[in-house]
Amino acid sequence: MTMDDRGEIARLGDRGKTKAQIARALGVHRSTITREVRRGSWQPEHDHANLRPYLRNRLDTPGPHERLYLAGQAQLMAQERAAESHRPYRMSYDRLVDWVIKHLLKGWTPQEIAGRLPIEFPDDARMRASAETIYAWIYSKPQQHRQLWQYLPRGQRKRRKRAGGRVHSERIKWRTSIHDRPTVIEDRAQFGHWEADSVLGAGGTGGLHTSVERTSRYLAAVKIPAITARATLEAQQAMFTTMPAHAVKSVTADNGSEFAYHYRLADTLAIPTYFADPYSAWQRGTNEHFNGRIRRYLPKGTSFTDLTQTEFDEFVTEINNRPRKILGWATPAEIFQELSSKETTPCCTSD
Repeated sequence: MTMDDRGEIARLGDRGKTKAQIARALGVHRSTITREVRRGSWQPEHDHANLRPYLRNRLDTPGPHERLYLAGQAQLMAQERAAESHRPYRMSYDRLVDWVIKHLLKGWTPQEIAGRLPIEFPDDARMRASAETIYAWIYSKPQQHRQLWQYLPRGQRKRRKRAGGRVHSERIKWRTSIHDRPTVIEDRAQFGHWEADSVLGAGGTGGLHTSVERTSRYLAAVKIPAITARATLEAQQAMFTTMPAHAVKSVTADNGSEFAYHYRLADTLAIPTYFADPYSAWQRGTNEHFNGRIRRYLPKGTSFTDLTQTEFDEFVTEINNRPRKILGWATPAEIFQELSSKETTPCCTSD
């Protein structure tokens, strides 16, 4: 964020624009705007109206005030945070290290540990560590002998890259970017838009093609002999031809080569495919979440050699019949069945 960016956030916010609209205007993700406003806003009752005459009408009122975002003040706060970011390495404090290890062994996540520290030790400034600091410390070379990674939710021996190299878009011909996707798909207001991905079996033992409908959170998945473009296309055709036409309007996929035949899906079933940005899994977060649910049944390192489609269908059925908070504690199967039986569908809340 630059000073000009912060000025634009303040200007658009005063005009009543939503964070999503501001994000699109600046060309960033809406979570970036959410974090910036949260970090850079201030509480008016901590200030006096006479100190800021240009805000007197907004400050000189009884009762609590909503938090305000001013570009100049947000810039100063950002500069202060940047200056404080060069403090001595936190994980050299023995008491903090002991507390972190103790709660990792209890199964706490780094985020839970970081959030709890200020509550447990409100008067000890050294007992502070962000989730990222804890992750970096766990995977640092001096701490490898502790093998603390095995107590993390996913238990990965090596940490995934936070950003990768460039992806050559020409490997997928006639690729349509997610940024050209209709806005009605973004806000989940219309039924029939899917996110797709693949799950790889250990040692080249085949894979799974997974698709999740964005409104109902309904999972459809098929075991495939190999994660190839032809096998993926055949899996999509097999799944989607059994559904009503209005239940499948588009697919959003990652940049894996298994989606190289997306144009054939459009030719045969008139279903367009949109591609997320490279290394931007959050743009297909619903599908990533459900892949994680599948991994509870088939952890990484599991061979799919002996996995049958019938057995896998049982896992998918269990997932689709678990109530979801986002659906008002209805199940994805119930919502999908309801919306599939209607030609027009009402708007639904988004994640």
